[in-house]
Amino acid sequence: MLTRLVIKNVALIESAVIDFTAGFNVLSGETGSGKSVILESLNFVLGAKADKTLIRSGETECTVSAEFGFLSDGVYSVLDEFGFEKDDVLIITRKFNLSGKNTVSINGNSATVSMVKRLTALLIDVHGQSEHFYLLNAANQLKLIDKLCGIQDGELITKSKNAYADYKKLTEELSAAGGDEAARLIKADVLSYQIREIETADIKENEFEELTALKDKLLHREKIINALSAVKSSIEDEGGVSDILANATRALGGISSFSEEYSALYDRLNGVYAETDDILSAVSDRLDDLGYSEYSLDQIEERLGVIKNLFRKYGGDYGALISFYNNAANEKERLDNFAEYAEKLQSKIADAQKELYSIYLELGKTRRVYAEIFAKNVLKELTELGMNKSQFFIKFNDIPDFEDCKFSGYNGFDEISFMFSANSGEPVKPLSDVISGGEMSRFMLAIKAQTAKYNDIYTFIFDEIDAGISGAIAWVVAEKLVKISATVQVIAVSHLPQIASFADNNILIEKTETADKTITTVKTLDDNGKINEIIRLSGGDADNLSAKEHAKSLIKKATEYKAKTV
Repeated sequence: MLTRLVIKNVALIESAVIDFTAGFNVLSGETGSGKSVILESLNFVLGAKADKTLIRSGETECTVSAEFGFLSDGVYSVLDEFGFEKDDVLIITRKFNLSGKNTVSINGNSATVSMVKRLTALLIDVHGQSEHFYLLNAANQLKLIDKLCGIQDGELITKSKNAYADYKKLTEELSAAGGDEAARLIKADVLSYQIREIETADIKENEFEELTALKDKLLHREKIINALSAVKSSIEDEGGVSDILANATRALGGISSFSEEYSALYDRLNGVYAETDDILSAVSDRLDDLGYSEYSLDQIEERLGVIKNLFRKYGGDYGALISFYNNAANEKERLDNFAEYAEKLQSKIADAQKELYSIYLELGKTRRVYAEIFAKNVLKELTELGMNKSQFFIKFNDIPDFEDCKFSGYNGFDEISFMFSANSGEPVKPLSDVISGGEMSRFMLAIKAQTAKYNDIYTFIFDEIDAGISGAIAWVVAEKLVKISATVQVIAVSHLPQIASFADNNILIEKTETADKTITTVKTLDDNGKINEIIRLSGGDADNLSAKEHAKSLIKKATEYKAKTV
């Protein structure tokens, strides 16, 4: 709910801090005192368009801050989406200067006006401002009916979500399988080319690595042959390592039987002689291999180019290439047998549509029953508010036949519109087309008296709610506002003593004129201040005893009503 509004340099307001409470808040004051400025300031910080006339004369910038508490899960969800930390309090600040520049922050984080609108649409409902008035939106009207009849979070909508998810999965599967015939033929040709290309190349596992190693050998063949030849010559030539080790081994062999120490030396040297012989054999084999290659260097380069090209096109390595080939072959087979495959899928899709259509019908039936009850209750509220000539009903679209039904979501095929006329002879129009005014205010009051507890918005603001009413109807309006304030915060601008007497928090707007400037001030009234304001609204004299008693009697009557009702 809205807990505080801080205004600086807006129109006639130099500086004002307004504290709001839970329950019923009433703003009152003389005509022209600046009540409209308070609402303009609020609308400004909520994201409404601004122009330079908003800035107080002689100043270069205006600032408005709105502080909210008791935030809903929806608000926290949007804050998460924006990447802002969640807190128990939400503070929105907006500045506007003469150059037309906006500066906006949300809990100290830089933000945009569109971000503010996203948040405030969940925080506050201002009558008369279409961009903030929740129920003027047809989609929100349907959401409200769904709340009234328990659809929004019930088993039926869960069933519909699951059925629609299954249906959508099948349609996506059919689309992925090939789409229309022309698209399937093109895709099949592409797959055939890819499959042939991979099969023709006939790449073997580890072939790339083996050819790369062979290429390195061929590139350095002369250097390798020279090195290996040198090693072979050093070992096997006369007087080489082999002859030296043989002579040394025979010498130690002649004395190895004299002691274990000599025997151990003989064994070690004999092992070296044997290892040297193995090395010579390996070097000779390598030299023999280098003497002949199945492929020339040019052939190897060409083959590596083919392999690299396919790896680049189909995955990067041999494993990815084979995986691509297998998938392509499977998809080609599916496309070749598409008619049979599609027939099975289309049969499943038809069954899914039948199930969805059945759920859609059930959703529509439930909504229509509750919508009729809701409309009757609203008309009853309107009668109590002195609008017994009003017309109100909820218009539904025609139920489509199965063949004409569009399965485009889980919420059914229902589209609704709240239809309203204030007086006999006036045409019934969609709620969004009705011009705001006193009658519109009372209509919205009737709606909210029925729906407040179902709304996720915690603050309702009414301007001109008492336009054109007085006497008994004024008392009924006050009672309605009090009932609404039992579940949401209500802030109302009023000129009626009956409504002011019901307030939990009375706020007085006053205008003071001096020789050089005019200033609007805002103050919260204590008990005596409330009495004096009710006297003023009643047209009485604050020094008149009977006027004071009358004001007290209104407050007492209001207090007693709230005690037994709220």
